[in-house]
Amino acid sequence: MSGSGTSKKWLIISFGILVLTIVYVVMQPPRNSEILPRKIDPEVMGVLEQSTEEQAASGSGQYIGNPDAIAAGKAEYDAHCAACHLSDARGAIGPNLRKRLKFGSTPEKIYESIALGRPAGMPAFGKKLNDEKISKIIAFIESLR
Repeated sequence: MSGSGTSKKWLIISFGILVLTIVYVVMQPPRNSEILPRKIDPEVMGVLEQSTEEQAASGSGQYIGNPDAIAAGKAEYDAHCAACHLSDARGAIGPNLRKRLKFGSTPEKIYESIALGRPAGMPAFGKKLNDEKISKIIAFIESLR
């Protein structure tokens, strides 16, 4: 009889642990929740895209070949980009930036990618980085090609 009571006790404990585990897993936010794509109001997105295109066209490649700008761009790149693309830009979580890029490899398209982000994980840095910093990051990336 005592063996039967012990078995029921362990069955109840095991079931309780299972229930708590399920509740814990369901209640946890995704590990990458800060980089998951978010829904953006289409009107706001249109304004962002328009202003980004204007900014990109107005000089995203202005620092290409400038050694001081490339050095400053590397510092910004290391602070904001290297975690996903590695310090040599060969790619890890993010793609290899030394090769042709999926969304375009022109300075204007790279500017858009940095400022607005891209689906599937590339966060937007347009609010963190001003035009000058983004343009210097582009100069650094171009210096690696």
